[in-house]
This record gives sequence, structure tokens and C-alpha cells, in this order.
Amino acid sequence: MAKKLSDSIVLEIKDGGVCTKEFAVKIEAETAKNEQNKVVSYIAGVASMPGFRPGKAPIGMVAKKYAAEINEELRNRFVGAAVEKIEANEELDLLSLRFKEFGEIKAGEEFTFTMEGVVAPEINPGDYKNLKVEVPMDAVEDKAIEERLDMYRAMYGTYADVEGAAQAEDMLKVDYKGDFELPEDASASLKRQIEATDAFMWLNEPENIPGCIKAMTGAEIGKEYTFDAEYPADYREAALAGKKISYTVKVSAIQRRKKLEDAELIERTGSKDMETLRDNIRKGLELDAKNQQRRNASEAVFAKLNEQAGEFDLPEALVENEIQKLLQQKASEIVKSDADAEKFKAELADHRAAVDTDAKAAVRRALLLRKIAKLENITVDDVELNEQLVMMSRYYGCKPRELRDMLEKSGSIDELRMDIINGKTLEKLTDSAIN
Repeated sequence: MAKKLSDSIVLEIKDGGVCTKEFAVKIEAETAKNEQNKVVSYIAGVASMPGFRPGKAPIGMVAKKYAAEINEELRNRFVGAAVEKIEANEELDLLSLRFKEFGEIKAGEEFTFTMEGVVAPEINPGDYKNLKVEVPMDAVEDKAIEERLDMYRAMYGTYADVEGAAQAEDMLKVDYKGDFELPEDASASLKRQIEATDAFMWLNEPENIPGCIKAMTGAEIGKEYTFDAEYPADYREAALAGKKISYTVKVSAIQRRKKLEDAELIERTGSKDMETLRDNIRKGLELDAKNQQRRNASEAVFAKLNEQAGEFDLPEALVENEIQKLLQQKASEIVKSDADAEKFKAELADHRAAVDTDAKAAVRRALLLRKIAKLENITVDDVELNEQLVMMSRYYGCKPRELRDMLEKSGSIDELRMDIINGKTLEKLTDSAIN
């Protein structure tokens, strides 16, 4: 059996800090030369050189012309072999691996480079198999059923013209015009936001014009009103973001939602009668309560597990990655303009401090569940992974294959796989704790 390249790798492992190992990789000169000859011979067999038939060009000419390609292929082979050797070391519980220093490959010479790996800390999860929790399920009261019925009566109700003053939740038919000067290239949506005839203005959230609910509640048919609208800095129409615009509004009609009577609600929902509808609502609310009880039980289980595990080291690289993830989420919520971006940068230290605790808690949770998953041999297969990708793709509005390609390119597919494993682990612990 031919000797694998990884078997020829000389590997020295040193401690590199908390949960960190440094790997000094050496490919001896003879091994490097042999591997280079293999690469050059392969390229010579397929390369096209002027004046030579394919595969007949002198090796020296091929090596010179394709030096960059040869070195790239050698680098890939050496790195792949090093990763294979490192991952084969059963004493290492490796979480991640990255390059630290990468030297230059020179023909016929020894080649060295270093890699840095994050390893799992020592974790004692305690007697996790015998955790027990008791989490009560919230009772479904008649009041909750009636509230849900009332919501359906309003939700399925229809609007009808009314007289008198407008109330919150009403729909007004209006003509309106703002004092904002539209640019020549204004979009249709921007034009509608500034001026419209026979338009509908809802007096509920979200407001189609900022401040319209307060200004138009109490309005009457046939009358004209003015109010100032202050658009937020992150408003969807950039031309209006942060602007204060004065509107004139004339009301031509007021419509109010008419709640359905029992007979109408029965017909609208396809129920046999009100008793059946109430029973179906109760079952739905009980299912919601049961699901919430399950979520509460899972968190109670993890809280006990977390307490009995005691303190253990957290890899700084994982914590930093989680901090960056949380900062990106916070930035996406806050930053809506260049000014917001500059302010966010100026306050970055404060934002980091705000997410630090959550980041450490997330890393600790993932490592603790990962430890138990390894002890229980809990894994995820391709069917489970694909099922998760299908659900995620529906949320993101793309095809599962596209999402998988994107996650693989970003290196996030392994993170998703571990999230699924950790979820299965907590489910198993919860099953055991409540039974």
C-alpha cells in the first residue's frame, strides 16, 4: 500500500494559549522534491507548449512556465496532508484550524509552515443523564378563548361607511398633499407619498404618513386638516428620511371595521357552530401552551446543566467570532445612513461591552451541549441537514441548493450542522428530564 503524504508530515504541537494549539508543520526536502516531481509530471502530461506535442515538452520548460501553478498545487497538497494528520490525532478535540505563517516553496528544499487550532476546553457536565425538572403548563382560560374570538370577529370583519368623528383603527378616504418639492426623477411611490387623490389613510400602525393617527383622529367628513409629519432617519424612501413635511388632508369618507356576528363568524371560519369554533380555539391555545411549556422545560434543563458544569475556559477566538456576529446584527438594526455608520464606529467599544456577556453565554452553551453530544454520539445526517436547509430557504426566499452553496462558501455549513446537533442534544436531555 502506497504511503500517504500525511504520513510523511513532521508535526510538532505546542500550547498556544487558552484552548489553543500551535502546529509546526515540516515537509522534508526529499518528500517535497518527490511531490513536486509528481505535480510537474502531471502538468507536463496535459500542458500545451508551443512547438511541442501535448505531453512532450521538456520537464524543465514546463516547471519554469507553470511555476506559479505548480507551487499552488503543492501548497494545497501539503496543507491538505497537514490537516489530515492533525485531525487524525484523537487526543485533540479540534474546533477550528487556521493558517498562522506560510513560507515560500523552493524546489528541492524543506518546506515549513505553521497552523493554529482552537481546541475544546475540559468540561465536566456532571450527572446530565438524571436531570429532572417540573414545569407547569399554563391553563387555557375562557377569557383567552373569548379574546381570540373577538380578534377573529375584527380580523374577518368588513369596513363600512360611518358618520361622525374618525376613531383610531378607522380607514379614511382622503386627498392629501405635502409641501415637499419632488425631484424630477421621483419614483411613483415617492410621488404617492407626497400627493394623492381618493387615497386611503389607515389610522393604525404602521402609519403610512408619520403622525397621521394623532392628527386625523377626530377628523370629520368634508373638512380639511393640516399637520406636520416627521420622517425617521431610516425611512424607506431615502429622499424623505429625516425630513419634516407639512401635509394638507381633506376627508371625503370615513369607514370603520364592522365586527362579525356569531352567524357570520361561523360561516367565515367554516365551523359547524360556535361551540365547535370555541373548542377548536381551545385546542389551538392548549397546543401553544404545551409548546411553550416544552420551551420553558428545555431552558430549565439547560440552566441546571449549566450550573452543575461549573467554570471552564472559553476559547478567545470563538468568543470573538460570536462578538462580531452580534455586532453585525446590532449594526443591521441601527445603521441606516452614513451618519449612523460613523456614530456606530465611534461607539464601537460600548457596543462590544454590551454584547460581551451574551457572546460568552452563547459560546459556553454551544460547547457544553457539544460535549454531551460527543458523549452520547449524537450526530446529524444529510437528510436532517437538508430538511433544515429547506425550512431556512423558505424563510430567506431562495432554493435549498443555493442556500447550501452560500453556506459552504462562507464556511458556515459546519456551524449549522453543529447547531442542529446541539438542538437534538437539548431535546434528548429535555425528554429525559420531564419523563
